[in-house]
Amino acid sequence: MSKAGRLVVLVSGSGTNLQALLDASADPSYGARVVAVGADREGIEGLARAARADVPTFVEKLGEYASRADWDAAIAARIASYEPDLVVSAGFMKILGAPTLDACPVVNTHPALLPSFPGAHGVRDALAHGVKVTGCTVMLADSGVDTGPIIAQEAVAVLPDDDEAALHERIKSVERRLLVEIVGRMVREGWTVSGRTVRIGNRTEGESK
Repeated sequence: MSKAGRLVVLVSGSGTNLQALLDASADPSYGARVVAVGADREGIEGLARAARADVPTFVEKLGEYASRADWDAAIAARIASYEPDLVVSAGFMKILGAPTLDACPVVNTHPALLPSFPGAHGVRDALAHGVKVTGCTVMLADSGVDTGPIIAQEAVAVLPDDDEAALHERIKSVERRLLVEIVGRMVREGWTVSGRTVRIGNRTEGESK
């Protein structure tokens, strides 16, 4: 069996996407394992989930650095120390800088069908717009806000009596499953990026992942 891919997962809150990845990686056939969990704050459930799974953790607080550039360099160094094949931003509420993005691919999720409704309130904005279908997006992170190349999307119907909490909960259920599927496939099968098009599988020698 080939060596499992190394995942560093970044969290800012409850860590439900992290838990889904931890659960999936317990099966050797998944092909990946979480080697570290990082956060931008202490005392969150995401870090507790990692501790219960005996996964190393680290915290880099933006406020402890003189500049954003200093924080970017510090968190990039912490991530790099675990030699990840893939970084997963799983509810991480900070935009990662060039030191991380240039060093390792970063997978991110968003609770809307991008490019519609980017930003921190994708579910609320979709409801306010009156859409009948929304969903979730898995993408490669770049320096913008939810602007990276899209890897996968899945639709979620908006029900007549939905409020933000109910709709977001249904989206998160789909998001967890899609994230686990995509991360596993990327690690097992490889991927290529051409412009804004991401293709999983069939990577040939010389193509970049």
